[in-house]
Amino acid sequence: MFIRPIAVTDLDTLYQIAVESGPGFTSLMPDRDALARKIEHSIASFEREVTQPGDEHYLFVLEDESTGEIMGTTGIEAAAGRTRPLHHFRRSTVTHHSRDLGLRRNVETLTRCNHYTGCTEICSLYLRPEFRRANAGKLLSRVRFLFMALHPERFSDTVIAEMRGVSDDAGQSPFWSWLKTHFVDMDFASATRLVGSGYTHFIDELMPSHPLYTCLMSAEARAVISQVHERTRPALRLLEAEGFQHKGLVDLFDAGPTVECPLASIRSVRECQAWQVEVDAVPATEFQKRSRERIAMPLLITNTDTAGFRATVLTGADTRPGSDTLCLSPALADQMGLKPGQTCRALPLASSQRDAAPNTYHLRPEIVHAH
Repeated sequence: MFIRPIAVTDLDTLYQIAVESGPGFTSLMPDRDALARKIEHSIASFEREVTQPGDEHYLFVLEDESTGEIMGTTGIEAAAGRTRPLHHFRRSTVTHHSRDLGLRRNVETLTRCNHYTGCTEICSLYLRPEFRRANAGKLLSRVRFLFMALHPERFSDTVIAEMRGVSDDAGQSPFWSWLKTHFVDMDFASATRLVGSGYTHFIDELMPSHPLYTCLMSAEARAVISQVHERTRPALRLLEAEGFQHKGLVDLFDAGPTVECPLASIRSVRECQAWQVEVDAVPATEFQKRSRERIAMPLLITNTDTAGFRATVLTGADTRPGSDTLCLSPALADQMGLKPGQTCRALPLASSQRDAAPNTYHLRPEIVHAH
């Protein structure tokens, strides 16, 4: 499996993914014309010369090289909220205090805001159920950070991710159900469809601009504030291991949490390394094998291109002792668009135990001698 930028020929599969992902996945809505425009915008973004982030949107697909099937998607919006507002509710606490009566009450509020305008947003991560296999989710999530590390001028200093909030199998959100009853007489799917198509005027027209007291909400609505959909939990755990934190901003429609991290502090950005590529013109000899070392854990590797960007997971990679040389087979080098002497980026994909305790992770991957 390998990552590449989306192409015009991927439209049919992208539409299928938009249908499969269901309501609430607003970055990919089942509208063929809108998806076609999204693909064209992505292609133009990869090809554009960029010195600072603008309206670029980068959409990648994960392809099964043996069948050509698209396994999933992942994306980056370079500067969210500039072409259309990026609305959130901010969770905060208000204290009501009467000194004369000796009474004090702390109450939680939700206040509409546009806090993250201009931040880079990672989005559109979806791994199709039939293709869920080892390292596929990690590849879709972390490849975006390696692309940012390669091209930091294209992105903001702060990276955010809006996590999908709680909704049931029918696509109904308990949080939105309360808002619908009191403010916006529109079903959840229709509201998210409007946002996904780029229409946000109704937010200023109908959504409350004054603080909402959560104690006045239904118990069902309060219970899901800052909670994620059960199918989003693995993605949230990956981001938390990268250093992302929730700081009280939640989605307007399903109250899912938005998490953030400075670009330079993202674990994968800090720990990815440059390697010089060595390609075997013929299968390695026994002497060559004995003079190399085997990298024990899988590596996420990328080339350094933009429009020609490629990434994959390499298991059983070899390196030369004491060097930053990565030995690739001719087939893999060709697939990745890499030639001898060129530079690639690599990131060790740690075990789940190490993911759970990132502070114990060492920069250089564990290496064992090849047999």
